[in-house]
Amino acid sequence: MTPIPYSMQPWIEAARPRTLPLALSCILMGSFLAYSTGHFSWSIAALSVLTTTLLQILSNFANDYGDAVNGKDTALREGPKRAVHAGEIQAGAMLRAIILFAVFSLVSGLTLLYIALQNAPANTFWVFLAMGLGSILAAITYTAGKRPYGYVGLGDLSVLLFFGWVGVLGSSYLHTLAWNWNLLLPATSCGLFAVGVLNINNIRDINSDKATGKNSIPVRIGRDKAVYYHWLLLIIGMGCTLWYSLLHYSGIQNFIFLLSYPLFLKNGLAVSKLNKAADLDPYLKQMALSTLLFVILFGIGQVL
Repeated sequence: MTPIPYSMQPWIEAARPRTLPLALSCILMGSFLAYSTGHFSWSIAALSVLTTTLLQILSNFANDYGDAVNGKDTALREGPKRAVHAGEIQAGAMLRAIILFAVFSLVSGLTLLYIALQNAPANTFWVFLAMGLGSILAAITYTAGKRPYGYVGLGDLSVLLFFGWVGVLGSSYLHTLAWNWNLLLPATSCGLFAVGVLNINNIRDINSDKATGKNSIPVRIGRDKAVYYHWLLLIIGMGCTLWYSLLHYSGIQNFIFLLSYPLFLKNGLAVSKLNKAADLDPYLKQMALSTLLFVILFGIGQVL
């Protein structure tokens, strides 16, 4: 196996591969739901995954760049090192990568819309184009720009919107060309679990964020209430999909996803008990992978 060139290692770390399961989860959820109705296209699914992955990498690069140039990455930060702040990637190089991945995301998204919406009403293209451009803008301005919305505690809402409602309902529509508002329930589950990952990140970084004026939800409400908030995200997320499955019951296989729920309970207990950043950090990856497993099990239950 050829080793990864040293010059590429910082870029791979800055792309944060452990966050990619979240990008895949909402697309897989929407695709599984579309497949269960008899409407599915492999090309649409593949382009949806590609576009979302590019957007996630774009967001991670922009987050690395924004926190560095805005002075939010300091020696107080207890999480994994950031490439720009550590000097492993120059700010100018990261800015060029952000622009490049924004272009990649736009081209991939336009290709997806061209293939998926050929038989859709004319105005649908513009609706999805607006959502796509909004996704790119949200990915960049979370911590970059003059007024990053992530610094005022709006990151959770953005994650719920794009990793939940837009991701699931949008990807399902691209397959089926039909809106099904009942899908808001599983979409909300995906979104809330993704917010859970962000919340763990923000609890881990609460001290450094407070010191640098990054007013995340945990900074605003304090660690103890942020733990209660985390449990709320998990419980409502689990409840939404359970409710959906009860409303659309077709057999016991619909509830296979319940096998993933102990993992969410394990995550909640860890967030409740662990105070050190180094101990809490692995549970970001655990939460992301648990979400992906939940979606896969839910999808299997829908298509069987």
